[in-house]
Amino acid sequence: MPRSRPKVAAHRRHKKVLKFTKGQYGTKSKLFRRANEAMLKSLFYATRDRRNRKRDFRSLWITRINAAARLSGLSYSRFVHGLRLANVQVDRKVLADIAVRDAQAFAQLADLAKAQLS
Repeated sequence: MPRSRPKVAAHRRHKKVLKFTKGQYGTKSKLFRRANEAMLKSLFYATRDRRNRKRDFRSLWITRINAAARLSGLSYSRFVHGLRLANVQVDRKVLADIAVRDAQAFAQLADLAKAQLS
């Protein structure tokens, strides 16, 4: 009895991988083996960068808060410490948004932090 080859299943799997890598450069979107390698690599990058995105945004927020706090005469760490002493529970995302959109409100928060520090 001759051996059976996985025609339909393999064809479906190949089509799925090639559809996934559509838009890739060169053979990565044409040849199954190269496409499979590209797909696995891109899935790995996607998983890794979902973690890194959180890190990157937190870093961006801290940079924005620091810039706005220095305009009010405080460093980032002193500003955050002053807010913590004042029992102001606002996360960095919201603080950064206030710093960018509403400078007066941020200045009031900075004054509150300064009052707690002194």
